[in-house]
Amino acid sequence: MYVAVKGGERAIERSWDLLAEKRRGDQGLPELSVSQIREQLRLAVARVMTEGSVYDEELASLAIKQAAGDLVEAIFLLRAYRTTLPRFGYTLAIDTEKMCVERRISAAFKDIPGGQMLGGTYDYTQRLLDFKLLAEGAASDSSKNIAHLAKQDPMPRVLAMLDKEGLIEQERAHADTPEPGDITREPLTFPADRTVRLQNLARADEGFLLAMGYATQRGYSHTHPFAGEIRNGEVAVEMDIEELGFPIEIGDMEVTECQMINQFAGSGDVPPTFTQGYGLAFGHSERKAMAMALVDRSLRAPDLGETVASPTQDAEFVLSHSDNVEASGFVQHLKLPHYVDFQSELELLRRLREGREKEQLENAA
Repeated sequence: MYVAVKGGERAIERSWDLLAEKRRGDQGLPELSVSQIREQLRLAVARVMTEGSVYDEELASLAIKQAAGDLVEAIFLLRAYRTTLPRFGYTLAIDTEKMCVERRISAAFKDIPGGQMLGGTYDYTQRLLDFKLLAEGAASDSSKNIAHLAKQDPMPRVLAMLDKEGLIEQERAHADTPEPGDITREPLTFPADRTVRLQNLARADEGFLLAMGYATQRGYSHTHPFAGEIRNGEVAVEMDIEELGFPIEIGDMEVTECQMINQFAGSGDVPPTFTQGYGLAFGHSERKAMAMALVDRSLRAPDLGETVASPTQDAEFVLSHSDNVEASGFVQHLKLPHYVDFQSELELLRRLREGREKEQLENAA
């Protein structure tokens, strides 16, 4: 139960002023601009866009600035703004096979059609502080070597090689395939099909997914993952315009896609085959896409006839606790006044103790 706090308006307004002062920091230093955040904190921007469900680098950067770098708060701000936006229609499904690839690797095959593209990655760097970055304004030698991506031929997915041999299961749309759900408009209910689960996982907190994905690798699932393919780059976004009668390209967006290969023993109806987990996130978000793919495969246990023996395989447990906006609200609401609730429990505790002491005295007599 919440109770009103009288006379707190001025205190709250002053709190906002102090928050703005703290966010600005030392007035003698240049103010951090939204464009700087957009260009130089791209991984943070990608996470806020993904979990905020809005692909807009400028708005995500603004949210990061307003939240003073608190990414969960920035995600909350962006998602709240999203609710005010009208929906004009639906785009066609993006074709990641036609992605203008910046980075593309496979840990399952060495030689893949189109070749492996290492791109920019922390995978092979030593985790040592680079004190050269303290030299403000110093030009980076590598900045001269950045090349813009040229037009590429479509790169077929690595898993297509396994699919040709019938060694990996694939989900394919059919004429009677129902329209996917939309958790931004309809509340999450159970059982949830895979389209709804993937939407939830895309918006899920990266840290939570990372922990769940880690748990699946430590034995809290019956899958053994291989990174079949991870690709990052720009894809065209198309929309079918009814008046024109054909789709038109309305822009490009950067995404990261991950397809995990997992073992599956098969069943009486299905021969032994590989299965897969899938992850997709805005921007350069490899860790999020990989964790998403691990958890996606784990949650497919009931669909594949596997025994659900772990929380990582329990869709209701995972999906109900993965959203950082909801989780943050539940945890942080504890800071709000609960005076009446606590006083009632305090009074109850006192009465229980008095009754216990009275009983002990009577027994002693």
